[in-house]
Amino acid sequence: MNEVLLILLAYLIGSIPTAVWISRRFFNIDIRDYGSGNSGATNTFRVLGKKWGSIVMLIDVLKGVIATSLYIALPFYLTNELQRTNLMIGLGLAAVLGHIFPIWAGFRGGKGVATLLGMAVAIQPVVAVCCLIVFMIVLTLTRFVSFSSILAGISFMVFILFIFNEKETLYRIFAVLVALMVVLTHQKNIGRIVRGTESKIPSRKDRRRNLR
Repeated sequence: MNEVLLILLAYLIGSIPTAVWISRRFFNIDIRDYGSGNSGATNTFRVLGKKWGSIVMLIDVLKGVIATSLYIALPFYLTNELQRTNLMIGLGLAAVLGHIFPIWAGFRGGKGVATLLGMAVAIQPVVAVCCLIVFMIVLTLTRFVSFSSILAGISFMVFILFIFNEKETLYRIFAVLVALMVVLTHQKNIGRIVRGTESKIPSRKDRRRNLR
């Protein structure tokens, strides 16, 4: 029962609609009315620019970290690594689900990549940092947030399976699922990238024009 309550709390934490609240508070708009129409960090980068996109991404990452770390409320899991890992994955996925279907924002959220990164930070911090570096390098070179997210998700699997050669089967399955989830949730973005119509992070001038 305690585990169920923690998973519910993780979902509620993940449901915090960071981009929606920030866009309403500071720009008097609903971020979901612009760009791709979702409330994730990717669309915030696209519509509001690097500063606000970075803030939203950081908070959404923290949602994943905090939700996945809720296991500390149950002493049993502090000394049982395998059971702890199972619970952490459950808590993290509940937070990601909350981000995608937030109860606080009419169940219209983002794609869950930043919260998924936060989940990875809590479970595998070194690998998560490596993926974040991949994300930032690709973003700097291409200005495509979606492409950066896709490569970061795929790199998570590569790091776990091949570079760090993680032996725990559950981690390996989780890594593959992360890569699949990121690719599947970005299918439309992949199509736009192939067609050359995917949006890049806008300049200040472009951002002001987008908000008119």
